Amino acid sequence: MPATPAPSPSTASTPGHDSEPSAPELRRRQPGRARPTAPPAEAPAVSRRSGVALVASLLGFTVITIDVSAVNIALPAIRDSLSGGMAGLQWVVDAYTLMFAALMLSAGALADRTGARRAYAWGVALFTLASLGCALAPGIGVLVGARVAQGAAAAVVMPASLALIRQAYEDPRARARAIALWTVGGSVAMAAGPVLGGLLTDSAGWRAVFLLNLPVGAVILGLLVRVPRSPRRPAALDGGGQLTAVLALAGLAFAVIEGGHLGWTSGPVLAAAAIALASGCAFRMVEARHRQPMVPLGMLTDRPVAVPLAVGFAVNAAFYGGIFLLGLYYQQLRGMSAIAAGLMFVPMSAVVTATNLVSPRLAERIGRRPVIVAGQLVFTGAMLAMLPLAAHTPVWMVLVLLLPLSVGGALAVPALTALLMDAVPQERAGTASGLLNSFRQTGGALAVALFGSLLAGPGGGFSLPGMRIGLLIVAALLLATAVLSRLLLPRG
Repeated sequence: MPATPAPSPSTASTPGHDSEPSAPELRRRQPGRARPTAPPAEAPAVSRRSGVALVASLLGFTVITIDVSAVNIALPAIRDSLSGGMAGLQWVVDAYTLMFAALMLSAGALADRTGARRAYAWGVALFTLASLGCALAPGIGVLVGARVAQGAAAAVVMPASLALIRQAYEDPRARARAIALWTVGGSVAMAAGPVLGGLLTDSAGWRAVFLLNLPVGAVILGLLVRVPRSPRRPAALDGGGQLTAVLALAGLAFAVIEGGHLGWTSGPVLAAAAIALASGCAFRMVEARHRQPMVPLGMLTDRPVAVPLAVGFAVNAAFYGGIFLLGLYYQQLRGMSAIAAGLMFVPMSAVVTATNLVSPRLAERIGRRPVIVAGQLVFTGAMLAMLPLAAHTPVWMVLVLLLPLSVGGALAVPALTALLMDAVPQERAGTASGLLNSFRQTGGALAVALFGSLLAGPGGGFSLPGMRIGLLIVAALLLATAVLSRLLLPRG
């Protein structure tokens, strides 16, 4: 569109001129009194509604993320209270993350079909009720069941929260900043969760970790009243694809978790692995034949989508696995209290916050690909840096070695999320968000399963050799996805 020409001298007002000056002249003469074309109250109202939507989305994303890392610190207390072994503790974590990962595939379509605001409200309400069930659980079995319900609710909350932001911010730059804040909230929650979990566990007991979710859920539901209704878009709910996805992930997690306890060649483990493989193949067949699949297979072959999915898997495997490992390392191997173990994560939380704020600006300046690659390489270094950890490693050295763990994911995830959101049309925002976060949660769940199987030493102790094997596996995965990112992603 060509620029508007400047007013000519012949049309300028002169002293003693009786006619009213034109609107352009008024704006030129009195810029402080200029008014937008729209009614004065409308623009601020839209801005406020966008801000409310962002706050509501951020709170939900934060609380479902805190629930993961805070529970990790509470695991030894849960074991002592409910008499659960290492396998039971792994299921307390993975029952949540597996349902989170599997159901998020359909939850993205649900957010598109029912509207982001309605889906988000349903998810928050269920998450709040399930949190109450966790707090009141009399045994490990009931707790795991309530964690399944929490994970199902979180699967709805995650993509719906991002879809709400997509709906509230039409301008790409404003949306990118909002997504960056959303990502900052999740990353800070993940890093600060252990601190909060330690404080609550030592001061009020592990059940307080879950009770904290109740007032937060009430606040979110109150905010949603002020958020405009979301449009509904066509999106099929694929029951066959969802069922096969749940079976595939559950079978794989069972095989990894129980393989370390029952033996990798035991009957139940081999059967679970076979179920996972068959269900994975069935999932692909169902999605290929479905008229409206919940996971359009074409998205998985698009580089700006496929590569972020692989990177998200690897990054969450490193971060979730690292938090799980360190929580047990501090308490089981070093004998720290829950609050002391939580406080060890304070520097990490601060570095994560700062890095998340820097990452979007850095991506705008040098491009998203270099930021994503750098984040993965830093994370690879973090895994290798933790190899020397032992029972008597000086505390200051432990904190220094954990700095790369704080930087890696916080650097990569904001650029990764923004790249994926820009790669898909608006009507696929919920589906793409669900797919990305499904891959991320699956990476975290499998990392917890892997580390839990490797960490179990004789007599329920902490195995340092097992820890080091797990760190090397995750480091190799991160290095592979960093190479893929460098070769296949566009620089911009």
